Amino acid sequence: MRHDAHYVEELTQATTTHVGRMLPIDKLDPNPDQPRTEIGDLTELTSSIREKGVLEPLLVKPMTAGRWMIIAGERRWRAASAAGLQDVPCIEMDVDESGVAEIALIENMQRKDLTPWEEADGLRALCERFGYTHEEVARKVGKSRSTVTEALSIAAIPQEIRNICRESEITSKSLLLQIVRQPDDESMRTMAEQIGTEGLTRDGARKARKAYIDPTGASEPYVYRYEAPGREFKVEVKFKKPNISAEELFEALNAAAQNIDEAI
Repeated sequence: MRHDAHYVEELTQATTTHVGRMLPIDKLDPNPDQPRTEIGDLTELTSSIREKGVLEPLLVKPMTAGRWMIIAGERRWRAASAAGLQDVPCIEMDVDESGVAEIALIENMQRKDLTPWEEADGLRALCERFGYTHEEVARKVGKSRSTVTEALSIAAIPQEIRNICRESEITSKSLLLQIVRQPDDESMRTMAEQIGTEGLTRDGARKARKAYIDPTGASEPYVYRYEAPGREFKVEVKFKKPNISAEELFEALNAAAQNIDEAI
């Protein structure tokens, strides 16, 4: 599989009407449906733009009354404004509402400072809104299939348990994966509360999970569980051994998929 981190650039080339056009900062508006919920600290970016200018053009969509909506690049726009620039380089794109949402989501997913929650919810949005498979999403955002699968499992954590995680400041992806691998909601809640109160590490959470499932300390078979975002269905794959690789999991899921016609 090819991990294409330049999908947005490819899409830009296919739909561009103007390239390298300078537009007034005060004629640009942020996307009201921007998937990024927090802009973050702009100090370093503002300093860099003040010294070197905006090196990467913003992606914009022409609107009415001589204004443009920012599809991708809102942080650069805000930092450029803070740096005192009057104009910024833009790539004007002729895309519909669905295209705007897709580009914004994919561009957001290619950031390096995503929190596990942002990654999980963004990838789930791509799957739900555009019907992409895990492999298609992986190619478009430049991530491995295993990363996408893990993130989507985190996205399935019930809201009540999400709230516990946020209140306890549980932001480690490895810890969230230990939580979501619990057999049911109640044990997920218990694990989240235990991590929050005892400050468990990933290894500590693993031991706690094993002790909860099997108090005797015996190694339990590995179980992969996935629940659809809307909770319409659950998938469970149980292995005979306690530890497996991502490749073994993919092989098992593919084998199951190939037997669907026989099962229905």
